[in-house]
Amino acid sequence: MKTKNRAHDTQSDSSNDTNKMLIGERRQHILSLIHRDGRVLVSELSESLGISPITIRKDLDHLESHGLAQRTHGGALSPQGSTMTDPSLKEKEHHQIKEKQRIAAAAVKMVKNGQCILLDSGTTVTTIARSLREFSNLTIVTNAVNIAAELSDTNFEIILTGGTLRKNSFSLVGPMAEDMLMQIRADILFLAVDGFDPKIGITTPNVLESRVNRAMVKASRKVVAVCDSTKFDRSSMALIVPPTAVHTVITDDQISEADADSLRSAGIELIIV
Repeated sequence: MKTKNRAHDTQSDSSNDTNKMLIGERRQHILSLIHRDGRVLVSELSESLGISPITIRKDLDHLESHGLAQRTHGGALSPQGSTMTDPSLKEKEHHQIKEKQRIAAAAVKMVKNGQCILLDSGTTVTTIARSLREFSNLTIVTNAVNIAAELSDTNFEIILTGGTLRKNSFSLVGPMAEDMLMQIRADILFLAVDGFDPKIGITTPNVLESRVNRAMVKASRKVVAVCDSTKFDRSSMALIVPPTAVHTVITDDQISEADADSLRSAGIELIIV
């Protein structure tokens, strides 16, 4: 009887593991519990989620490998230095304002009239969008509702991806957004960063957001990550792309020499402002 139950658990876990979306959502749920309570127990997660302890342990091991949890006997604790929260756009807009302005000034120097520019959501990219007003002829593709509104009084052609609205970030996510991005080819993508570990890559707290961002990278000839120096050596729940998928990074002059060297060693153009 025990063998039968174990087989049933294995089959169920295997079925779940074939669906990356479900795995991601489960891990993000576990991460939110770690952030809220400071710890989680394998036994409690197994019971509440109806998942075998083996699968829960694999989830916790995955979170630890990304610096998002500290494994302990029987569970996991909240680590130091990880980006586990998903702050709202309003919360982020007052952070590193001068740095974002310098990053935006450098970003627009890469743009030419007539190009198709793909803009991610986020406060740094919103600052870039405002700076693009100096141009007269651009096609702007974005999943950020606030950016589309910001540029609505220009002569640009504005294309929204469609999708489900994430109220926290005013971004559109989901299969509709991903499918639309498969149909375009942008000259430049300006991609915001929640966490950038030079060894792991660019991460974000939200799995749905990561999938749309990954589709943006595939749709772009040039990928430019824009982030202030506080985003380095931090990691969030969902990986967007590894460092090798990024062509250029624009950041401020407080980036550490070690991080700067790591980026250059990976063949990434580094612009420090």
